[in-house]
Amino acid sequence: MAHRGGAHYAPNIGMENSLTAFGNAVAAGYRYLETDVHASRDGGLFAFHDATLDRMTGADGQIRSLDAAVVRRARIGGREPIPYLRELFEAFPHARFNIDVKEDEAIQPLVSLIQDAAAHDRVCIASFSTARLRRLRSQLGPRVATSLGSTEVAAMRLSPVSGRQGAVVGHGGTCAQVPHRAGPIRVVTERFVVNAHRNGLPVHVWTVNDADEMRTLLGRGVDGIITDRLDVLRDVLTQRGQWYGASA
Repeated sequence: MAHRGGAHYAPNIGMENSLTAFGNAVAAGYRYLETDVHASRDGGLFAFHDATLDRMTGADGQIRSLDAAVVRRARIGGREPIPYLRELFEAFPHARFNIDVKEDEAIQPLVSLIQDAAAHDRVCIASFSTARLRRLRSQLGPRVATSLGSTEVAAMRLSPVSGRQGAVVGHGGTCAQVPHRAGPIRVVTERFVVNAHRNGLPVHVWTVNDADEMRTLLGRGVDGIITDRLDVLRDVLTQRGQWYGASA
């Protein structure tokens, strides 16, 4: 999965979350694209990681405090406007999107877009906030895939391995998207992967850019890796006979 379009992939340096970056990911064979979303003051839904404009555009201000027209005047890497999420749906009709919802203000614009674009089967919704995910699940229904929230991940990690389904049955999520480690704690253990699979949940790990770490995780049975280094993951999967990327 191409994190922010592949932020550390050589052609994308300085251009993360731009239409160019996502286009380069698709050209490299990726069809699963990851982005965050923020809503402007007037409800424009932008595919962008940061809450503020300064790091990637040099402009000032929080997206949530600005009108969409002002946000659009900012330029990623001095070159491209921040894309609306709708633009990504339209530009890459065969891609699927993993969408991290950063703030509550983005919930309603995202729900409306998914419904208007009939994109229910093209998205997976993620958030650190379990409460936010529950609101999204309630409004979008079971057709839309969602990851586990942080409290649901904790329940999964702490539940013992048994022959029965574990502690997160009934959570409503359809996958577990987690870091390999959280500080000194290793999240993605063999037990965690087994518990997830017994609950019918694929495990996706973020954000992994090292080839040896990718191999370790794949050896533990994880189902997906979210990466900035599109070239590294493609090479690892090719070596393992697991690269199924699409042609451009």
